[in-house]
Amino acid sequence: MTPAPLFDDIADGPRDGRALWLHTADGVRIRVAIWGLEQADRGTVLLFPGRTEYAEKYGRAAGDLLARGYATVAVDWRGQGLADHLLDDPMRGHVTQFSDFQHDVAAVADALPGLSLPGPQFMLAHSMGGAIGLRALLGGLEVRAAAFSAPMWGIQISKMLRPVAGNVLRGLDRVGLGAAYTPGTTGPKSYVETAPFDANLLTTDADMYRYMQAQLAAQPKLGLGGPTIRWVREGLQECVALMGLPAPGVPAVAFLGSDEEIVCLEAIRAYMAGWPNGVLHEIPGARHEMMMEGHDTRAHFFDTVCALFDAQRDQLSA
Repeated sequence: MTPAPLFDDIADGPRDGRALWLHTADGVRIRVAIWGLEQADRGTVLLFPGRTEYAEKYGRAAGDLLARGYATVAVDWRGQGLADHLLDDPMRGHVTQFSDFQHDVAAVADALPGLSLPGPQFMLAHSMGGAIGLRALLGGLEVRAAAFSAPMWGIQISKMLRPVAGNVLRGLDRVGLGAAYTPGTTGPKSYVETAPFDANLLTTDADMYRYMQAQLAAQPKLGLGGPTIRWVREGLQECVALMGLPAPGVPAVAFLGSDEEIVCLEAIRAYMAGWPNGVLHEIPGARHEMMMEGHDTRAHFFDTVCALFDAQRDQLSA
């Protein structure tokens, strides 16, 4: 572990933030940001971001968690943020195979004992991070409870295209186009650069949308464009594989907005219905990013998530 940059001026997080470089077993350098180490007394939240995201985007979320007693460790996954990118074009959202993200999880888990963070540990995962996080839980990641925001357990594709999408992507990958941008995505531009607020699929809150836009305007190297054909192929395959597995034993909550248009609502509802210790909360009027919604929605989200974490923590001391 060595010090890494953290852009405090755009993160708007707790003042004690710092970042570290970690190296994975397969030789990729990733970054983690840590907030709340000096003040948190109830535990630590491992925050698993979604595709295109980076640690600074969750500075305000770290503040919300710290207000409820929790430290935060946020990850820059391989291929995004300041972590090593996998292609010469750093704007291409790419992964060789989805299971590679588990190397990143393992590197974070291995580093935790040396960080003097308060225990116990919990997981909070958004979108793509929800797929990575669920796979990690099924693989034995040790957390007391988990929370999911619009987890990517399925990707919204029209019913007409679903039966052929995998075969088409597989064919394009096999003829050498796996590193190409997926048609119909943002290409070399990040989503918040291309989508006006009134048409965006992420949030109904204009201030939080400006927060995201201002971060990338100040630090363009944190941005990421559209996914590659390989990424989409791998992501779809991982979703199918995960939905065929029984839910892990840890208590969990998941949040889903009624106006969700990015991940598959049916997959989330079905999987949470089969999670013995799981509860799904559907929020009217919310879009994809619950932690980037308006004040009342964010407060409800963090209150509910931390109530679950508190209950599990209190069981340890009972």
